[in-house]
Amino acid sequence: MASGNRLVQHGLGYAVALFLALPACSSATSNGVSANNRQIQVVATTTQIADFARVVGGEHVHVISLSKPGVDPHEFQESPADVEALRTAAIIARNGAGLDAWLDPLIANSDTHAIVVDTSAHVTLRTHAGERDPHIWTNPLNAKAMAQAVTDSLRQVDPANSASYSSALAAYSQELDKLDQEITVQFSKVVNKKFVTTHDSLGYFSDRYKLEFVGSVIPGFDTNSEVTAQQINDLVTAVKQSGVRAIFTESSLPTKAANALASQTHVKVISGPDALYGDTLGLAGSAGDTYLKMMRHNALVIANNL
Repeated sequence: MASGNRLVQHGLGYAVALFLALPACSSATSNGVSANNRQIQVVATTTQIADFARVVGGEHVHVISLSKPGVDPHEFQESPADVEALRTAAIIARNGAGLDAWLDPLIANSDTHAIVVDTSAHVTLRTHAGERDPHIWTNPLNAKAMAQAVTDSLRQVDPANSASYSSALAAYSQELDKLDQEITVQFSKVVNKKFVTTHDSLGYFSDRYKLEFVGSVIPGFDTNSEVTAQQINDLVTAVKQSGVRAIFTESSLPTKAANALASQTHVKVISGPDALYGDTLGLAGSAGDTYLKMMRHNALVIANNL
C-alpha cells in the first residue's frame, strides 16, 4: 500500500493537464491520457473491476484488464504489454486482499506515475485461518464500494468530468441494489442452502444470502492450494453427512476433481454452460460477460440446484 501512496503523490492532475494541452495530431498515450480521444487510461487487475470502470467511466475512459475473461487471475502471467499498460496508465485499479499480489513487482518495474486504488479498502474482509478472502465482489454491496473507489479515482484524475462519473455511479448503484434484492428473494424460497464449490470463492455471497458452505474441492481461497488425501476424505464425509445436493464447478477451472468427488458421494456436478463464473467474467457473448449478468447467472444456477 505504501507504493500506492507514493504514486498518488506524483500529482496526476498536473501531468494530465499538461498532456491535454498537446496537439491532437499524435495518437500516443502518455501519463494515461490519449491525445486523440482524451480518454483516461484505466488498468484493472481483474475483469470485474474492468467492468466497473467501463460502466462508470463510459466514453471518458479506455480500460485495460490485466486478467482476461475466462482465465483464472490466480494464474496470471505478465507480458511486456502489461508492463507498458501500467507505465502509461492514469489509474491502476486493483482488487486487493491478496488476490493480485503479483501486481506489486509489475508496478515497481513499470516506472508508472498512475494513481493506484485498492478497491477492497472500504470492504469488511472475511478471514479464515489467518488468510483474507479476496473474493469481495460476490456480494453486490461490496461491488458498490468497489465501483465507488474507481469513481473517486476518476474524479481525482479528471475533475472536468466529475459530474458524469457521479451520475453513472448513482445509476449503477441502483442496479446493484436491485440485483441484491432479486437474489435475496431467490434464496428466501430455498430450503436446503448447503453447497460445495471448486474452491472457496463464494464466502461473501453465502454470508449475504445466508447459504451454508460445506466445503470446496480445492481448499482455501487460492486455486493453487495443495489438496491432501485427508482433506479429500474429510470433504467426502461432510458431503455425505450434510445432505448436499450439488457440487458447483467454475467456468475457469477444470472439473476433474469435482467429478471425482461426485463419484464418491453420488452428488450431481453442475458444469458446462451452468458452471459458475467465479474469479473471472465470461467471454464476450456468454452468460457472464458483465458483472450483473455473472451474478444473475450464478444466483439462478445455485438456487435452481440446491
